[in-house]
Amino acid sequence: MSNVFEGIADIAASEDERRASNAIRALAMDAVEKAKSGHPGMPMGMADVATVLFKQFVKFDAAAPQWPDRDRFVLSAGHGSILLYALLYLLGYPGVEKSDLEQFRQFGSKTPGHPEFGHTVGVETTTGPLGQGIATAVGLAIAERLQAARFGDDLVDHFTYVLAGDGCLMEGVSHEAIDLAGHLRLSRLVVLWDDNGISIDGPTSLSTSTDQLARFAASGWHVQRVDGHDPAQIAAALSEAREDGRPSLIACASVIGYGSPGKQGKESVHGAPLGEAEVELARAALGWPYAPFEIPDDILEGWREAGRRGEGARLAWEKRLAASPKRAEFERFLKGDIAAEVAAPLAAFRARLAADKPKVATRKSSEMTLAVINEATRATIGGSADLTHSNYTITKGLGSVSAEDFSGRYIHYGVREHGMAAAMNGIALHGGFVPYGGTFLVFSDYARGAIRLSALMGQRVIYVLTHDSIGLGEDGPTHQPIEHLAGLRALPNLYVFRPADAIETAECWEIALTAKGTPSVLSLSRQNLATLDRPVTENLSARGAYVLREPEGGRDVTLLATGSEVEIALAAADLLQARGKRVAVVSMPCWELFEAQPASYRESVLGQAPRVGVEAASRFGWDRWIGERGAFVGMTGFGASAPAGKLYAHFGITAEAIAKAADALQTA
Repeated sequence: MSNVFEGIADIAASEDERRASNAIRALAMDAVEKAKSGHPGMPMGMADVATVLFKQFVKFDAAAPQWPDRDRFVLSAGHGSILLYALLYLLGYPGVEKSDLEQFRQFGSKTPGHPEFGHTVGVETTTGPLGQGIATAVGLAIAERLQAARFGDDLVDHFTYVLAGDGCLMEGVSHEAIDLAGHLRLSRLVVLWDDNGISIDGPTSLSTSTDQLARFAASGWHVQRVDGHDPAQIAAALSEAREDGRPSLIACASVIGYGSPGKQGKESVHGAPLGEAEVELARAALGWPYAPFEIPDDILEGWREAGRRGEGARLAWEKRLAASPKRAEFERFLKGDIAAEVAAPLAAFRARLAADKPKVATRKSSEMTLAVINEATRATIGGSADLTHSNYTITKGLGSVSAEDFSGRYIHYGVREHGMAAAMNGIALHGGFVPYGGTFLVFSDYARGAIRLSALMGQRVIYVLTHDSIGLGEDGPTHQPIEHLAGLRALPNLYVFRPADAIETAECWEIALTAKGTPSVLSLSRQNLATLDRPVTENLSARGAYVLREPEGGRDVTLLATGSEVEIALAAADLLQARGKRVAVVSMPCWELFEAQPASYRESVLGQAPRVGVEAASRFGWDRWIGERGAFVGMTGFGASAPAGKLYAHFGITAEAIAKAADALQTA
């Protein structure tokens, strides 16, 4: 008799799951149809997977969306954003209402076309550019292990779940991410692949034949394949994944647009509304006789119960935190306020630099600064894309992060610039840590997609980009950046620092560490640079630009320069002064900060005299500062392979060339 009752209970449970999944499908159809824009196919196809995942496995409390020990869910296939928004509403996340779903993809709504971190509660990271989600999730999973090693499993013990599509796995960054995750054995990372065999152009067989399970397995992952519409199979696979000691991929064979009689399984359902007639056919096929956006009370309550499911676990965690001897340290760490920790040590360090006047490359003075920073705070997590001893990003005592030991503070990312940048986004998003990672400036192109998301999400990620000009010398034009500074400066909400000496380098590091809502680039030289004569009582780099040398009696010309060219500009000023010219020299370590200064300050720095801009890079952007009467001394094409000194002479970036340009301005 008990078996009969169990069978009846199973049937009831199966029916409840079906109706719960169909609630997601209905909301997806309705929201996309009302907006006349969106992607209903993936949400309808993965509704069963999402239902099992959130009702049975994800550890969260909808009433406390910022609970530090919650599981993270990343919708890497961000075009299917309505799936996430539907879940947030159904589960009862505060501030996500039915009316928000009705405003899907509308200006000012909480439900934009792709998930945006900081815009909608419950969105862990901005996704949409395919592959970014899975790569960022690797960083979230790394951060979880780093925190657990520091604070213990009683306070930090959670999973990161990713829903990824075929496009995510086609993107090159996915390979960098899965390789790194497998190498580090990130066992709390679970990727659910929407294996529907459809891309925008048609079947995925048009463009790929990759055996994804074999690919992931080769990278050290645990892999499974399930029917993405069979809740029992999905649940069993998730249970097995959670017990394995490796990151897990679950290939969920699904039907895109599941429930739409005329469009399911076709590319036409990927990125367009079903149409009113097809929506009605889908309602009938799914047994969903309700009006648009209507969710029956019993179904909604079932979802809301799932949203409350983790309350007990959260309250138990809060008790453990209250009793933990590490409570104060943990709470202080999560706030991420490290300005007070680094201020005094960096001020003392700058004073020593002013006294000692070292002549070192700014990549070296960056290393010297990092030694001070990494001793003053434990929040920093360093790394490099296999250029540690060129970028000078490691300092004494950090320790390497490995699969066996996450107590270190230095990650060897390998030759994976894009994967490194995305992982750093995840580490920053997880909270507390301040990640920095190094590569050559020219290879920032490889990382640009993730750098852009750092800026869009307002994450404190620091990019240490060395070998920043033709000054790197013999490696030649493939490694000599020309257009890169201009391209990075074009990104909104990104500080691009190009310090001229050791003091400015230390100043720029302090600004980057305390800019909680803005990522930073440090563009650093390979060649040695002299320490400039200037006061250190104020962080002058925080103004973006400042007058390094002001002549008496007014100006005949102003020389504006950044980085390694500041000392060349000073030499040019000496030449011009010997000819009786009154020359001001301005160092411009950060254009973005200078532009944010009051107009009166900018005018006092730039002056009214003709200006010459000097930078061993493209002119693009410089006319903003040198004006219509200005001249520019820099690069007009690619570099060459030769010692740095010969290259500067060949390309005319010399004191004599600057003086000649200044003379020409005055005679024009």
